[in-house]
Amino acid sequence: MTKHLYDRIQVLEREDELDRQQRLKAMARPLLSWYEGHARALPWRDDPTPYRVWISEIMLQQTRVEAVKPYFERFMAALPTVQALAAVEDDRLMKLWEGLGYYTRARNLKKAALMITERHGGELPGSYEALLALPGIGSYTAGAIASIAFGLPVPAVDGNVLRVISRVLADREDIRQPSVKARMERELREIMPRERTSQYNQGLIEVGAIVCVPGGEPRCGECPMESICLTRRQGLWKEIPVRGALKKRKVEELTVCLIRRGEEVAIHKRPDTGLLASLYELPNVTGHLEPDQVPGAFGLSADLVEAVEPLPAAKHIFSHVEWHMAGYAVSLREGGEMNREGAFFFVERSAVKGEYPLPGAFKAYTKLI
Repeated sequence: MTKHLYDRIQVLEREDELDRQQRLKAMARPLLSWYEGHARALPWRDDPTPYRVWISEIMLQQTRVEAVKPYFERFMAALPTVQALAAVEDDRLMKLWEGLGYYTRARNLKKAALMITERHGGELPGSYEALLALPGIGSYTAGAIASIAFGLPVPAVDGNVLRVISRVLADREDIRQPSVKARMERELREIMPRERTSQYNQGLIEVGAIVCVPGGEPRCGECPMESICLTRRQGLWKEIPVRGALKKRKVEELTVCLIRRGEEVAIHKRPDTGLLASLYELPNVTGHLEPDQVPGAFGLSADLVEAVEPLPAAKHIFSHVEWHMAGYAVSLREGGEMNREGAFFFVERSAVKGEYPLPGAFKAYTKLI
């Protein structure tokens, strides 16, 4: 199909001919035709079963598509069913998730799998309301699973869709406001084509991901909605969408130590609640320490410490917190132990890489193990 059908069905209109609902309705035909010819080949699209769609959508939250691909393939090979996910040990689950970040997503996956097993016979429920009741599933994810896996006429409004719709309508309301998202969900539910809901939702998301892109100039000449987009017509892409200011992140200073004893390295398990709950980490304390402060701060006998060598500073950004880290490599003599019981324990370096899930927040140091 030369230049694809959508090039021949662009909507022609006078400046003020279409009202808000009509403009939204006019998106469907060119969008669906464009998606047919431009959809990326992604592993979860090959076989869009409810389970595969669910896992992919959770992984894609706040994470780039290219980063998710290998994780998705590995996860599906290890845990191919709801039942396997419900039965997996926590440490194994977190190891599969290691590096993806936002680890609450993985914990909620297992909670939801247990609930699906107990209440829904091991199969994801085929209704929007039942999906929304599962841990870790909000309106967007419920809409994506309902429409893509079950063909239900429910919108899936994420950041990409908010940006696209705001620009098509030249809407200046703050897309970070829940009321704005809720209104767009209602409007799309009213006008979306009932027979092709999967393609419609994925088409909007795809346009936002590769055409009406975040953080840069949109590729309007490639967009199926170019002829009806008011932002394009009025040259407002730098102003729309409108995003309210985010709350400033809290900065926390840490000192992180890579403590080696022969072929072993020290790790610590974080508490069961709070940030990075139940994951393993390199020993760390609050504040930036000088080298001579390190042994005492980490409960190490000075006569057992062979060397304390500075490592490069590192920073990790969470959604609401920034960690600014100073690092040290600490070498212990064989048989060296800590003074404080329970602060950390030693494991073989190979075990750290193969068995214990360490979050990406410590990547600058764990890569040195």
